[in-house]
Amino acid sequence: MKSAVKSSKVNRAWLNDHVNDTYVKLAQKDGYRARAAYKLKEIDETLHLIKPGQRVVDLGAAPGAWSQYVRRQLSPKSATGGGAAIGALNGSIIALDLLPMAPIEGVVFIQGDIREESMLTQLVTQLGGHKADVVLSDMAPNLSGIESADAARIEHLVELALEFAQAHLTPQGALVAKVFHGSSYEILAKRFRETFVTVKRIKPKASRDKSSETFLVGLVLK
Repeated sequence: MKSAVKSSKVNRAWLNDHVNDTYVKLAQKDGYRARAAYKLKEIDETLHLIKPGQRVVDLGAAPGAWSQYVRRQLSPKSATGGGAAIGALNGSIIALDLLPMAPIEGVVFIQGDIREESMLTQLVTQLGGHKADVVLSDMAPNLSGIESADAARIEHLVELALEFAQAHLTPQGALVAKVFHGSSYEILAKRFRETFVTVKRIKPKASRDKSSETFLVGLVLK
């Protein structure tokens, strides 16, 4: 009983924080599906990664806020509001996630697991023989609370994003990947430094203070 009461209090506290969150309110105002859009927005405004004419791959895309942001950047003159964009798409966006995602105009969505060869094949097929200019990975595992197991899951997903980037990114391209501070962080940062000429670590203001997430950005393949 005490456990249930405590859980209820935690849920109410989270809901209160969520409803009053600045970025949640901004997302509602701007038409984004999630506050996560502002994480990518800050990274992009800092490093100027996403430009019209590019091919962008969005891994771990659902519910679609990052794809929405990219869609707007690839159609800046036809954007309406913060999250919506209409009209000609100057570039291409391919999104993939295990979970379903409501359609976004101009975004090709593949539902599946990047760890499965068939899904990876579909992703590569959609690139049509071209390389991606930017690969985005907001992938994260369901955390168990067991540090060693969670670190291994996180490391595996980031490794998959790195492997995909090495095989399918243009030489001057960029990879943005979500990582978590913990035992796997230094391993992943080292892998980024081995793969890219320049590596930046960014903790966007939209990341919750209590969250250990941060983002590694790799620029220009070695």
